[in-house]
Amino acid sequence: MGAMVSKQVEKRKEISTEKKTLCDLFDGCGETFPGSDYRPEDRKNWMAGVNPEKLHINQIVWPGTHDSATNRIGIPCVSRPFAQCQSLSIYRQLCLGTRVLDVRVQEDRRVCHGILKTYSIDVVINDVKKFLAETQSEIIILEIRTEFGHEDPPDFDKYLEEKLGEYLIHQDDHVFGKTIAELLPKRVICVWKPRKSPQPKPGSPLWNSGHLKDNWIDTDLPSTKFENNMKHLSEQPPVSSRKYFYRVENTATPKADNPIVCVKPVTGRIHGYARLFINQCYSKGCVDRLQIFSTDFIDEDFVDACVALTHARIEGKA
Repeated sequence: MGAMVSKQVEKRKEISTEKKTLCDLFDGCGETFPGSDYRPEDRKNWMAGVNPEKLHINQIVWPGTHDSATNRIGIPCVSRPFAQCQSLSIYRQLCLGTRVLDVRVQEDRRVCHGILKTYSIDVVINDVKKFLAETQSEIIILEIRTEFGHEDPPDFDKYLEEKLGEYLIHQDDHVFGKTIAELLPKRVICVWKPRKSPQPKPGSPLWNSGHLKDNWIDTDLPSTKFENNMKHLSEQPPVSSRKYFYRVENTATPKADNPIVCVKPVTGRIHGYARLFINQCYSKGCVDRLQIFSTDFIDEDFVDACVALTHARIEGKA
């Protein structure tokens, strides 16, 4: 018992030290960056607002959500706090400005996060289609993967093609250099990541896992996550020469060896430092590598930071 208590005391000290490290960095560097004062007038239509004829796909800093479809996962006040990463529905996230969705499914086509499950994938697709019907120039990256430990839903590629066919932007490396206007009226880059089923092939309506990469750092330590995100990002080629999307996740993850295992207080240790991260990307010379930037419990300021950097790129400031 004594060893366990001692371990927890050391863990709390480590977390406290890392939180102070980020706080001190923020105090010393701030959160501004060239163009950071830009705010979209209409987050629901922010891509339209920055000019679809000028905005190339590889210039966009895509605001994304981590475990996007977990707003109603598990049992409220019982299991939900351990798996919920978003409080908004998919539709409300898109209206807020989210443009990359991370959705996990199991064999029966229900959305899940680990062992906990929620509504059918149909709910996600219907929310996406509702948003697309209400807008004209917004492009979405919809990543759907089979959750670890689960089997692929049968014929899921056919299901996605049937449900989203008219909107799908087919897998093609030339897409990265095109403007939004050149891709319209197609609106969805759908990345399907099965565990065992065949990957989508070049030219197909769906994109394969090689086109959306990240380096997941599984930690509840905020400074460790921040620094590793920066390290891995700096190792990527600039967006202008990449033929894949690269994601950085501004999140921290509960760990089983810590008394605090609910998502919100743990991810909150890093949540407020998104603008600081962009600031540091400028300082370290890797802002030209930032592309998909994701978070738990997305909010307006996170979206605004991504849109501001996107706008700065169009204006030649980044």
